[in-house]
Amino acid sequence: QVRLVESGGGLVQAGGSLRLSCAASGTILSINTMGWYRQVPGKHRELVASIERVGNTNYADSVKGRCTISRDNAKNTVYLQMNSLKPEDTAVYYCYQRITRFQRADTLTTDYWGQGTRVTVSS
Repeated sequence: QVRLVESGGGLVQAGGSLRLSCAASGTILSINTMGWYRQVPGKHRELVASIERVGNTNYADSVKGRCTISRDNAKNTVYLQMNSLKPEDTAVYYCYQRITRFQRADTLTTDYWGQGTRVTVSS
């Protein structure tokens, strides 16, 4: 069984910073894509940033220059450093990891999601 645990959300004033973390645990063979999404009530979940195993990154236009995604493959952990936060960054942030694990005599690749961590930016 695989589990993702997020941490680092909270309340911050506009212009402040937060660092989100998401660690995967369980019997894991490899992790390809890791990423962060966010969602506000009444809207679809949207991609914030993603990072491939080799380090290629992708950012939403709304966070470019303010957020940095990174990963520690040895710890199965993805991070999101968010700076210069704005009230419009307020959302529940979900981490995502595409994980390959052994299943019987084969391998299985599944997308896993964290439980969500709330980020609130006050003006």
